[in-house]
Amino acid sequence: MKTVVVILNWNGKKFLEKFLPGVIQHSCPLAEIIIADNASSDDSLAYLEKNHPEIRIIRLTQNFGFAGGYNLALKQIEADNYILLNSDIEVTEDWIAPVLQLMQSDPLIAACQPKIRSYYDPEKFEYAGAAGGHIDKYGYPFCRGRLFQSVEKDEGQYDQATEIFWATGACMFVKADIFHKLGGFDDDFFAHMEEIDFCWRAKNQGYKIMFCPDSTIFHIGGGTLPKNNSRKTYLNIRNNITMLYKNLEQERLVRVLAARLLLDYVAALKFLVDGGFKDMAAVIRAHFYFWKNLSRLRKKREKIPHLKVSQIYWGNVVLQHYLQRKKSFLQLDASRFTPNPGEGSK
Repeated sequence: MKTVVVILNWNGKKFLEKFLPGVIQHSCPLAEIIIADNASSDDSLAYLEKNHPEIRIIRLTQNFGFAGGYNLALKQIEADNYILLNSDIEVTEDWIAPVLQLMQSDPLIAACQPKIRSYYDPEKFEYAGAAGGHIDKYGYPFCRGRLFQSVEKDEGQYDQATEIFWATGACMFVKADIFHKLGGFDDDFFAHMEEIDFCWRAKNQGYKIMFCPDSTIFHIGGGTLPKNNSRKTYLNIRNNITMLYKNLEQERLVRVLAARLLLDYVAALKFLVDGGFKDMAAVIRAHFYFWKNLSRLRKKREKIPHLKVSQIYWGNVVLQHYLQRKKSFLQLDASRFTPNPGEGSK
C-alpha cells in the first residue's frame, strides 16, 4: 500500500527548515513526502529545490486555503493513504506505522489522528487536535484533552484507541479512496473547520473516525483567536453554521440552528463589551453569508445522507465550561455521548 505525506505550505520556509528534515528521517521509506505549495511569496520553493531536490513539489497558482489547496493537490497524487501534515509539526520515530495499522484493521475507518502534544509545552496536549475531537449538540468543537482554552497535561488518561467525531487537519491520516468518494474538503470553507465538516460527512456515510494513542507528534500551532484577527472569527462562525446546516439530521435542524444563531449573537455582544468591534462585525458578516448563500447550501445538503451519528456530546459544552467550570473532557458526563434517544435517525 502506498502512503504519501502531503505538507501544504504557504510562506512557511522557517517551518520547513526546522521540521522537514525530521519528517524525512522518520517517514522514509515507509511514506513518500510531497510539498503542495499555495503560491508562496517567500523563498520556500528555492529552499526546497536547493536543499531537498528529491522531494516532489506541487505548485498551485494561488493561495487556495487549506481546503482548496489540499483538494487540488490530492487530485494529483495517487496513493492508498494520505497523511495531511502541517508544516509546523515535529514528528517522532515510528509515528506512521501504528496509525496505518489501526486504519487497516477496519474497512469502515475513514480517517485517524495521532496524539498531538504542544511543541513548546511538551507535557501538555496541543489545542488543535489533542487526543481527538468531538462537538456538542450545538456544533461547538472541543477535544479530549482540551475544552476551549483549558488544555490538559498528558498523563496517559487518553491512551486508548477510540472512535472520535473529528480528526484534526493538523495531522490527518485518511484513506484516499474515501477522501475522493466524499468529494474531499468543502472548497468554500477556505480554512477552519473543513476537517470537522469532512469527518461529519464521512460519519453520515457510515464511516468511523479514530484516535491512535501509539503515535505522538508535537505541534507549534496556535489555537487562540487574537482579538485583532477578525478574519479568523469570521471563518470560524461562518464555517460552523454552514457545517451544521449541511450535516444535521432533519429533526434537529431548525431548533439547533436557531439556538446556535442566538448563541452567536450573545458572543457578538460579548465581543462588543470587550472592545472587539471587528469581531462583533465578523459574526454579523458570517450570518449574512449564511442567509445569502442558503439556496446554494441547500443543494449541498441534499447530497448528504443525514444519520444519527455517534460521538456527539448531547449537552452544551459552552455552559458547562464557562458556568459550571468544567475544565477537562473527563469532567463531562460520559453517558451523554451516546446517541440521543429522542432524535430520529433520518
